[in-house]
Order: sequence, then structure tokens, then C-alpha cells
Amino acid sequence: MSGKFITLEGIDGSGKTTQGFFLKNKLEEFGKDVLFTREPGGVKGAEEIRNLLVQGEKDRWSNITEILLFFASRRHHLEKVLLPAINKGKVVICDRFTDSTIIYQGRENIHLKKMIIELNKSVIGIVPDLTLIIDIDPTKSLNRGLSRKSDEMRFERFGLEFQATARNGYISLAKTDKRYQLIDGNNSKDKVHQMIWNKVSKFLSLKL
Repeated sequence: MSGKFITLEGIDGSGKTTQGFFLKNKLEEFGKDVLFTREPGGVKGAEEIRNLLVQGEKDRWSNITEILLFFASRRHHLEKVLLPAINKGKVVICDRFTDSTIIYQGRENIHLKKMIIELNKSVIGIVPDLTLIIDIDPTKSLNRGLSRKSDEMRFERFGLEFQATARNGYISLAKTDKRYQLIDGNNSKDKVHQMIWNKVSKFLSLKL
């Protein structure tokens, strides 16, 4: 693979999408060919699966069914969008990837986490080159998420404890591999962008 694969992670309402657009625009200023995409989704079939996952009542799926839906969406996204872009030398920025599934669907269940890791190895087969985890106070992020009043509120309906557990999971995950970079998302949007840019520019050896 000749391109680079960067993922943005964090709890709901942490600002990943906003920062993804900021990062895309900044990289394009440096002449990079950039694709910004998201999970679940990113391509028509995967977006249809996304609707099943992020809409409706919080208990509509069992844990295992939900995991399999995420991986069906992810595999389709991989085939149609991610691999073609990376193989063309693009910098691919993705709002969520397998780490989200580990944190949200794996939660504190070691057996589910093992299943997710094995599925990622067998049906996905790639790992991001760099993962930026935006860490934010769960109360702040949940309020931000609930204020959107969109149809995609299923995970917000799990409440504050769920988001707090996810945040702790991300903090722990950040300690397991050097590809993870923890970003303080409690700052202004511009400050968060600057912190992200410092990490990404160093990773890509870009200089002002």
C-alpha cells in the first residue's frame, strides 16, 4: 500500500467529523491527495447498513449481530473505497474504524473483544498507520451529541455511563500501541486542530 491510512476515534460528540474536515483541508494545502470518509458508511451499501446501526432503539440488536453488521459494512467500505484510495497513494482519513467496534461493541467483554480482533484479522486485514483519539469529557460530548436532534441517536440513547465507559476504554487503548495519539478535545476547535496537525505533520514529515 503506497498511501497512508489515518483514523479518528473518540466518544460520540467528541468532534471527530469537524476535525476530519479541518485535517483534510490542511493536508490539501500541502498538495496531498486526501480522502475523508466515515464508518459505518462511506459508500452506498455501507451507508444502508449504517442506518440499521445508528437509528432505532438501543436494544434492537444483540451484541454479536451488531458486531457482524459493523463488519459487513466495513468490508464493503474496504473493498470499494479504502483499499482503492490507499493503493492510489492517497492520504485516507476515516472517522472511526475497528477500534470503535472494540470499544463500543466489545466493551468490557473479553470474549467479544477477541471476536472483533479475529474478525478484523480475517476479513479486514489492515491496521491504520496513525490513530488520533480525541479525548473529551463525556458529559460535554453527550450534551453536544444530543443537541444535534438527528435520526442517528441510537448510541447517545445508551446514556452517560456508556459514554464514560467508552472514554475509559479509549484511554486504556491509547497506551497499547505507538500508533495511538491522545488529543485533548476539551479545548477550542482551533486548538484541537493544531494539536492534531502537530501529530500528523510530524508523522508525514511535513514542514511549514
